[in-house]
Amino acid sequence: MSTTPGTLYIVPTPIGNLGDITLRAIEILKNVDVIAAEDTRHSGGLLQHLGVQTRMWSVHEHNEREKADGLIEQLQSGKSIALISDAGTPLISDPGYPLVNACRAAGVRVVPLPGACAAIAALSAAGLPTDRFLFAGFLPAKQQARVTALTQHQNDTATLIFYEAPRRILDTLQAIVEVFGPDRQVVIARELTKQFETFLNGSASEVLEQVAADPNQQRGEMVLMVAGAPRQSQGIPAEALQLLALLSAELPPKKAAKIVASHYNLRANELYKHTLS
Repeated sequence: MSTTPGTLYIVPTPIGNLGDITLRAIEILKNVDVIAAEDTRHSGGLLQHLGVQTRMWSVHEHNEREKADGLIEQLQSGKSIALISDAGTPLISDPGYPLVNACRAAGVRVVPLPGACAAIAALSAAGLPTDRFLFAGFLPAKQQARVTALTQHQNDTATLIFYEAPRRILDTLQAIVEVFGPDRQVVIARELTKQFETFLNGSASEVLEQVAADPNQQRGEMVLMVAGAPRQSQGIPAEALQLLALLSAELPPKKAAKIVASHYNLRANELYKHTLS
């Protein structure tokens, strides 16, 4: 597979399991003129494993703006470049935005390759609604700023996806309980594609209790997902929708609708349609 001159390729790399790189990605990495890597030492091991000998340039969050002009000059002269991050898809909570933005402004062709992304992999197996989701990256490190950021999403009905550091996971779960309430559904995907891959799911208070009780659940790379706020539906109280969401996570939709209808004196058919919306 040959590369197109003057093209920047966005190449995802594995988030853990080295078998998750695509054949196309390997061919692109072998055939470009330069690989722009977030950490050349980290990526060197992967490239050696893949048999890739292409030279690398270091492009990370602290130097990417100053390196962008030089990379664009190379691209405009006919060189092909692959952009990779330490793991996953570049630009998704990783460096690369200034370079890609500058390439677009300069009329340089940018070609994305599909591949590994922790947020999407976690969401696909979480059991939370996927029709609407919001990826919000990392929450602020300081507690008050974290609470403020979460409060902005308090009434968002989309599934929320965050990346979180192990040292902050307990504080973040406590903030979720405080802002969203103890019953909001939460899923933590930890160490995706690696030996100790784990999914924890339950109410916010239950997941907080599980993580607090097991130090092993406070280690590794984490994707934190939070169910969206109950959707408001005309004639259906918010409390009924919240109970419906909780029961639907554990029971078949028709059974959950029947229980809530009986409890709130509502029509089960209307509630069932709401679970499908």
